[in-house]
Amino acid sequence: MPQQVPSVTVPDLPAALPEGVTLLDVREPDEWAAGHAPEALHIPMGELPGRLDDLPADSEVYVVCRSGGRSARVTQYLNANGWDAKNVDGGMQSWHAAGRPMTSDAGEPTVI
Repeated sequence: MPQQVPSVTVPDLPAALPEGVTLLDVREPDEWAAGHAPEALHIPMGELPGRLDDLPADSEVYVVCRSGGRSARVTQYLNANGWDAKNVDGGMQSWHAAGRPMTSDAGEPTVI
């Protein structure tokens, strides 16, 4: 049976992330370029072990991917390494469906 990970749903997230909270997007560069939350920090899942110093150590971290699978694994990893992390259930698909703000690198309409 899969281990439960701490999680939060998009509707439960405040419209503006509070001070001391980091939204970590662990999707691949092409997914990020197509559309992401404006305030998110982008570290692809495969790069995370080598880039832990890029994450604020004293920040609560909400982890997001496309649908919630990769971010659940990253949440487990971060929590095992001393962070206070929560998985964003439904990922960027839920973020987009909830009408949350998004931007793309090319300024094009976002595609999820």
